Amino acid sequence: MKQYFSTQQHKKIALTGYFSLLIYMPLWLLWLNPSDSLSPTLNMIFFVIPLLFPLKGMIQGNPYTFAWSNFIVMWYFLHGLTTLWVSSTDFFWAIVELVFATMMFISGTYYAKYRGQELGLSLRKTKDKEQ
Repeated sequence: MKQYFSTQQHKKIALTGYFSLLIYMPLWLLWLNPSDSLSPTLNMIFFVIPLLFPLKGMIQGNPYTFAWSNFIVMWYFLHGLTTLWVSSTDFFWAIVELVFATMMFISGTYYAKYRGQELGLSLRKTKDKEQ
């Protein structure tokens, strides 16, 4: 399979999506279009704190962190899709969130795969383990 971007390019795209979400979510939810349903404290707990968990590993370029951080980014992807469905006034803000989450998810997945291969890390198949 042809690799269109280098491992380092995938890392840069994933980190751009990650840090964009980290900056964008509090801006959107606290200043640009604050929510009437959640307090600012709950917005920070639900939408900023989870992004801080993979921070160290993302900065260090740990492929394992890029892989498991995709579980966290799904929260933002689902939030963006739900917002698109229920709120026509937040359409633009939700699209921006989806773009950043998609950048992080796709490039983070490829970075984890290619960097893991470069480092000789792999999940061996059960068949290979038995031999």
